[in-house]
Amino acid sequence: MRKRGQKRLELQDGADSPLNHAISLRDRSVIDMVTDAVRHKHCMLAYQRVVKAQDPEQVVFFEGLIRVLDATERVIPAREFMSTVEDREIGRELDCIALEKGLRALERVPDLRLSVNMSARSIGYRRWSRILHRFLARDASIGERLLLEISQTSAMSVPELVMDFMIDLRRHGVAFALDDFGAGPISLPNLGEFFFDAAKIDGQFIRDVDTSPDKQTLVRTLIQIARQFDMMVIAEAVETRQEAEFLNTCGVDCLQGYLFEAPKLRPNWGHVAKQAESA
Repeated sequence: MRKRGQKRLELQDGADSPLNHAISLRDRSVIDMVTDAVRHKHCMLAYQRVVKAQDPEQVVFFEGLIRVLDATERVIPAREFMSTVEDREIGRELDCIALEKGLRALERVPDLRLSVNMSARSIGYRRWSRILHRFLARDASIGERLLLEISQTSAMSVPELVMDFMIDLRRHGVAFALDDFGAGPISLPNLGEFFFDAAKIDGQFIRDVDTSPDKQTLVRTLIQIARQFDMMVIAEAVETRQEAEFLNTCGVDCLQGYLFEAPKLRPNWGHVAKQAESA
């Protein structure tokens, strides 16, 4: 026999529940905000250093992180909208903007090495491909300094497409990083077929890793998997020296996070050239 209130609970959990309605409204608001930003060209890249774990003064490369401005000109980080727009056309437009801005930075700064995020869904997007190949044809060195980051979930959703894409761009010297490593199911057979140069351990496993035995076990396991496939290991979202020290002792190659630098809309590239001269 159904208890009083059970019917009401089932209705609340249904498609027309207040919670689902609120989520739908929020998603539409996010999509409208991002669409307006793209239409008015209120998008930019913020740049964050990725440094050597054993020598954090040494910059290995920068990551270009997409940002949009809302109606109040507030800078909105990608984490606040990307999951909502990633499966939509506007997500492909954002990938195009991020790629073009990143390639222009590589064109302006000859010694810069830069990573740019992309979704596997953009591989077959014609405008995205045209932008990439236009810059590669204009300057062969750009491909050798470009690192494309593809999230683990995105790559595993269409592995054959990603594999063919990577083979094609290898001819131009483009490198690849598996982003959000560990955030979803890992297919070891697929990893063996991919051509990822680096794996970026998802930030959820990095926060407080120095005090969490469970996270320490997970991080060590992810490092072992990455090493099995000859991938450089990068830890993102590093915020404390204790986290950095633990990750260094585990053998992580590179670190990224607010401990070293917040993403900057107007970076100073001067030290990049200096490091290249001293290398």
